[in-house]
Amino acid sequence: MAGFDDSLVREYFEMNGFFVRQSRKYAVQSRRKRADEEGDLLVINPSPRPGVTMPFQLFSSDLPGLSAAVVAVKAWHTTKAITPTMIKKGDLLEFVRKEAVEAAKEAFADLSPNEGQPLAKILVLPGIPAGEPQRSESITLLRESGVDHVLTFRTILENLVQAVESNQSYVKSDTLQLLRLLRVYDMVKAAQLELFGGTQPPK
Repeated sequence: MAGFDDSLVREYFEMNGFFVRQSRKYAVQSRRKRADEEGDLLVINPSPRPGVTMPFQLFSSDLPGLSAAVVAVKAWHTTKAITPTMIKKGDLLEFVRKEAVEAAKEAFADLSPNEGQPLAKILVLPGIPAGEPQRSESITLLRESGVDHVLTFRTILENLVQAVESNQSYVKSDTLQLLRLLRVYDMVKAAQLELFGGTQPPK
């Protein structure tokens, strides 16, 4: 399933105009990851919009202001939100270690058009709590640990479902083809799309 989740995030960034490099094709299970294995994806915006204030929780409309980032995908779909207790365990945050960030910068060295731009650290996760005080505590813990932004799977799915064309056959992407078929067979209604996009939690 991890491969599917990585593919979903990759499609999302590519759909929004980013160059994406996957750091590895294998899963690390029986040992601790090396520094260069912590980030799942490296993403580059070839034409970032300068002077944009980036919120902690990103939505698709914020992406033009992002220059480059190392992205860690935590697809814990058994929960809708990551709690402060889960964050304190530390398993989410290895990708922000200094060694991991340096390894990501080295991977960018031969392809980044945005030399000198900061490398953001983005955590993709099911969600962060909507209610207080857990929401504020979660954001504080993540920021203090070095996470620059979070991006939720809900935001990613909403954007991709809205972006796919029902009359296009996405033969080169199983992920986009699946989302297209959900639209073709009315498994996702237009009213649902409007509902998903109509409200956003506070940033």
